[in-house]
Amino acid sequence: MTKHRVYFSLGSNLGDRRANVEQAIRLIGERVGQVLRQSSLMETEPWGFHSDHPFVNAAILCETERTPREVLLLTQQIERDMGKTEAHATQRRRLTTYHDRPIDIDILLYDDLTMDEPDLKIPHPLMHQRDFVMIPLKEITNP
Repeated sequence: MTKHRVYFSLGSNLGDRRANVEQAIRLIGERVGQVLRQSSLMETEPWGFHSDHPFVNAAILCETERTPREVLLLTQQIERDMGKTEAHATQRRRLTTYHDRPIDIDILLYDDLTMDEPDLKIPHPLMHQRDFVMIPLKEITNP
């Protein structure tokens, strides 16, 4: 099977934020593929909405044999398993309302692939606007 390199952004601003991010990374390693690199954890202010709860963010590089669609479905299941509700997902799909959440996992890059489907856009279309994505990503792409 062909191995693919996938970069993810992870964030949490509810509960034990650091533990949530660490658990999501562990679950990605178990369900998606081997985690090859992990950035340091970074505390950031919410982006796109007001909240009294700051985020903890990280980026990881994973090697997987899964397709982009399989990776999306697996990470969405991890989010649900960790307490992300359908209301969170519905709000996210509308891209008009951001909100507090126990975990958020975004696919940033998948090899050199470009995809533009309603629920799956690679590279992530907003990543360059977000320091909380780009700073951890640069940490693991330029070690």
